[in-house]
Amino acid sequence: MMHEFLSANRGTLIARCRDKVALRSPGVVKEELAHGVTVFLDQLIQTLMAERTDDPQRSLQVSGVAGGVSAVSEIGDSATRHGRELMGHGFTVEEVVHDYGDLCQAISDMAFETGTPIGVDEFRTLNRCLDNAIASAVTEYTHQREIEATDRHTQALNERLGIFAHELRNMLFAAKLAQRAIKAGDVGANGATAGVLDRALAGMSKLIDRSLAEVRITAGMPAQRQRFSLAEFIAEIKLSATMEAQSRGCLFSAPAVDPSLALDADRDLMLAAVGNLLQNAFKFSRADGGVASLQASAKGEHILIDVQDNGPGLSDAAMQALFQPFTQAGDDRSGMGLGLTISRRSVELNGGTLDVRRAPDGGCVFTIAMPGHTLR
Repeated sequence: MMHEFLSANRGTLIARCRDKVALRSPGVVKEELAHGVTVFLDQLIQTLMAERTDDPQRSLQVSGVAGGVSAVSEIGDSATRHGRELMGHGFTVEEVVHDYGDLCQAISDMAFETGTPIGVDEFRTLNRCLDNAIASAVTEYTHQREIEATDRHTQALNERLGIFAHELRNMLFAAKLAQRAIKAGDVGANGATAGVLDRALAGMSKLIDRSLAEVRITAGMPAQRQRFSLAEFIAEIKLSATMEAQSRGCLFSAPAVDPSLALDADRDLMLAAVGNLLQNAFKFSRADGGVASLQASAKGEHILIDVQDNGPGLSDAAMQALFQPFTQAGDDRSGMGLGLTISRRSVELNGGTLDVRRAPDGGCVFTIAMPGHTLR
């Protein structure tokens, strides 16, 4: 009888399974898990013994019915807990399946070694028990992994919302103080206090534009492409950028653009992308004489949009790392470190690329390369 064979070799079978786990996943878990192979083996023995009695239906209460139909069973309950254990100890879903497969292999090997025959019905029972256990363990493992992923996503979202709210509150507070001073007549409308107000309003505008672009990209919304004049696009950006540059005491230039050139892209996403690059250029230009520029021209079949600053510059590794989320360079740590990530995603969503290189005389040059078009 198979249940007698399993009972007689119980310790050896468990040891072999532990050895297999140790070889496959060294250092993950050394001790036997509370709901692991030992529990399953004992339940398999109970199932086989029940099938030899006058009440074979008792075996289904232990093992469950064939075919993976959802029903309460002792094996299903233990396997569910085992799946939770394996998830908690860092196992992969493949190892969840292998964990039960190890016992099946150990039983087959030992039966062959000892010349113990396994009947067809007994082998079917073994397969039914394994099938139900694996299904329950994998289902629970997947469920726990989804919960963990949701928790991580929620935590990251809360952190980002907290930073966003903190930034927005600071800018709004500065704007309100400046507006109150100007309204009271304590300072002039064109003085330093007015500059504070301009910077706060420009900062809030950029923060909102960036956040809206991130929401669209994260939600997987398709780009709403249209063909529009590159010259008018640059002129619109230049208007707001000039005001921000003045508020920061930075020189800014944006040479005229060939009026025949056009982009075929989502205008709002492109505005957010270029706006983020300019905000960085103003932020990281030299404090004692900041200079930034915006240039757009055709080169071959592409349109290149260059944003350059005269900051201290960065190493190659540091420049590439800038496109990773929550990465910041320089001493000015304002912002969430998401602007360049969003810019690259916005550009790529429109069929373009965004790269960075060192400028010949210091600083960085960010280049957007887009498919070139002309106005019809």
